[in-house]
Amino acid sequence: MATGGLSIIQSMKHKLPQSERKLADYILKHPHEAVNSTVNEISTSADTSDAAVIRLCKSLGLKGFQDLKMRIAGDLMKPSLQGYRDIAPHEPLYSIAEKTAGNAIQAIQDTSDMLDYQELERAVYMLCQAHTVHFIGVGASGIVAKDAQQKWLRIHKQATAFTDTHLVASLIANADERDIVFAISFSGETQEMIDLLSMAREKGITTMSLTQFSQTSVSSLADVSLYTAHSNEAPFRSAATSSRLAQLFMIDTLFLGMAAERYEETVGYIDKTREAIRSMRKT
Repeated sequence: MATGGLSIIQSMKHKLPQSERKLADYILKHPHEAVNSTVNEISTSADTSDAAVIRLCKSLGLKGFQDLKMRIAGDLMKPSLQGYRDIAPHEPLYSIAEKTAGNAIQAIQDTSDMLDYQELERAVYMLCQAHTVHFIGVGASGIVAKDAQQKWLRIHKQATAFTDTHLVASLIANADERDIVFAISFSGETQEMIDLLSMAREKGITTMSLTQFSQTSVSSLADVSLYTAHSNEAPFRSAATSSRLAQLFMIDTLFLGMAAERYEETVGYIDKTREAIRSMRKT
């Protein structure tokens, strides 16, 4: 069953116009009522209009109100998680570890719930066909880009991952038409990523993005847009903990999707790299 309706609403709520945000707030507070309502009933209950319901579904990237109701119904059938929790002053380590684990599980589950499998399938196919994938990101997203490069190289796929934007610009200027520029940015508004994707598009190079679920400047420049859940991390999100784990989850999903498409070939490459690393340890 489709899920992720409540996560999508929570992720997008801060960007919605007032009438749609009012409706979103009502659904988040009364999900059971929403599932059992018609368009007219829910618009009346939320003191909005039928048109606002239709606009909300469009803003959320859904097919319509029935699609939204099915996703919310799927959410209500799942075991409830505790949500994102912040640490407190002088909190004991066992409690910090418990909250960190809970936040990580929540971020990955929310991201999994809102996956667009058609877009994911397109991404896997295009990544399999690519000559070189140029992963780009700054800060914590740069760490995710390096992780992606390491995975691609292990299966004999050409990949780069640089945080020096001047160097990346040089790579894009000389990129092959079969290359992909893959921008990773949780906010989707990192200026360096916007500039580099714009440059890639001007050269006719395929672009992909991985951002929080929302219509962002980065995702609007991508031929294929992938998303993580908006994790609502609290004051200590400077470490980008939950959002980084959600990004790593998406990279792992793409990597394993590619591996499944070319299973025997991939297993052979991984065995070779494992043996090479093992031989290094013996020296």
